[in-house]
Amino acid sequence: MSEMPIIQADKFKRIGIREDQTDILSDKPVSFWQEVFQTFKKNKLAMVGIGILIVIALMAIFVPILSPFEYSEQTGAYNHAPSAEYWFGTDNLGRDIFVRVWVGARISLFIGLASAFVSVFIGVVYGSIAGMAGGRVDQVMMRIADVLNAVPYLLIVIMLLVVLEQGLLPLILAMSITGWISMARIVRTEVMSLKNEEYVLASRTLGASLGHIIRKHLIPNAMGIIIVQMTLSIPSAIFTEAYLSFLGLGVTPPMASWGTMANEGAESIMTAPWRLMFPALLISLTIFAFNAVGDGLRDALDPKLRK
Repeated sequence: MSEMPIIQADKFKRIGIREDQTDILSDKPVSFWQEVFQTFKKNKLAMVGIGILIVIALMAIFVPILSPFEYSEQTGAYNHAPSAEYWFGTDNLGRDIFVRVWVGARISLFIGLASAFVSVFIGVVYGSIAGMAGGRVDQVMMRIADVLNAVPYLLIVIMLLVVLEQGLLPLILAMSITGWISMARIVRTEVMSLKNEEYVLASRTLGASLGHIIRKHLIPNAMGIIIVQMTLSIPSAIFTEAYLSFLGLGVTPPMASWGTMANEGAESIMTAPWRLMFPALLISLTIFAFNAVGDGLRDALDPKLRK
């Protein structure tokens, strides 16, 4: 049996590390969410959307507080055109549209955000259970969702609002009653692709409960698509609220929302177009901003698009 050859140290040369690589090697590792944030910042349209939403939120908070007029105060200037005193003009009752449109922003944004969050919460829980359980449970739960989805969304909302009293809570309830179905389908598909991963199988082997697996493993790993879907569902909820308020099914007077103001302004579009123009413009800007942010988040959270 031959002996192993002895390797002489003098036959090797120590070359060290490349000087131009020292800075790269010393950099701290970038986490997933840091990389998402850096990619999102590079999306100019998404940053414009963030800027628009910040401005609208600040105006909705501070204008009703700092304005010399109350949103229901009748100033005596009826259908007054925009001027230095009344920036957005007044309506047929002499109320200042500038303060009313920002009070309406509070109502419209609150209804849109609240109904979107409720729909997302129900959809995430429902879809996670269906996807994780699988089999007959999944089939029954999805068929229930199909039956609810077969009825037109606006028809269900309008019927509920006709039966219930008008107000914020009935409007949010009516908008959320079937708004969760699309989120449930997306989450179910994502959970079904994740539940066979090694870390989920290991957790099940160790005796983790279904709730623990969904809460600790599945939902965090599906959070990217959940955030994107939630961001894109908010403008849809805002538009639905405006549409229902335009039909007279929104908040009760003298409380204002963008939809009720658009409904009131449509009656005098030929004589006082500013009454319709300003709430309609803010609805359009808000929907555009949320869609831009949602598209930016989708691009930032998708590894293929991020490359």
